[in-house]
Amino acid sequence: MKRPQRRPAAVDKTFRAFDPQQVLLLPPSLDDWLPEGHLARFVADLVDHVLDLGPVLADYTEKRGYPPYDPRLMLRLLIYGYTTGVRSSRAVERKCVDDVAFRFLAADQAPDFRSIARFRRRHLDALAGLFLQSLRLAQKLGMVKMGRVALDGTKLEANASKHKAMSYGRLVDKEERVEAELAALEAKAAALLADAEATDTAEDEKFGPDGKDVDLPAELDRREKRLARLQAARAQIEAEAAAKALKHAQDKERRRQDRTGTSDEQAVTDASEAAAAKA
Repeated sequence: MKRPQRRPAAVDKTFRAFDPQQVLLLPPSLDDWLPEGHLARFVADLVDHVLDLGPVLADYTEKRGYPPYDPRLMLRLLIYGYTTGVRSSRAVERKCVDDVAFRFLAADQAPDFRSIARFRRRHLDALAGLFLQSLRLAQKLGMVKMGRVALDGTKLEANASKHKAMSYGRLVDKEERVEAELAALEAKAAALLADAEATDTAEDEKFGPDGKDVDLPAELDRREKRLARLQAARAQIEAEAAAKALKHAQDKERRRQDRTGTSDEQAVTDASEAAAAKA
């Protein structure tokens, strides 16, 4: 293992201003976080202004209890997440904290993974239809893919002109082709939801029903503890490297003495001290 590099000394060079502790004078606008052409904006408009959310909203009839997350928020996360390859509820929760697109879609809220999974399971039938609507609309707009979901292999033909004559045989062929293409899109939508369920089930078994896939163990989750452990780990690595260099210097000197038929422990000690000075 290479020895860790020591912090470089100050150099006579001007760098761009960098202040990780800087406090923003004004709160950031979520709308400024993403470029105009980002897929997350498309999904937000799709959910907020186009999709028929009636089947989902109709399921909320109980007025008592703690208010649930807005279905629009959850649908934004699921449609964007699943079409971009993020189908783990735990991963969606994490991305609501550290991914700009997810934070934009969630309006800087962070639903926990249990709420995300429960929402999907509760509205599974309605979600299948909403995902199909989303893929069809994206396809109608000429998008060859939505996130990672390819659409160019299932192109739906535009309706024929009312003024264009079409033979019965040709009409039947076209209807059959459109039905097949719709079935292909429906299969893609169903596959997204099935993959999400399988992923959550596997992670429940791996981490436990309430467990999470975290980056850091509990003993490193606080900055003070983390810095202390990092410094201790660095000191340990440096000590191990110094001990290795010391042994290497001693062995090298002894091999030299073996070749020359001499025996000088002081020379071994001197070699050790020289190695320690370089460490």
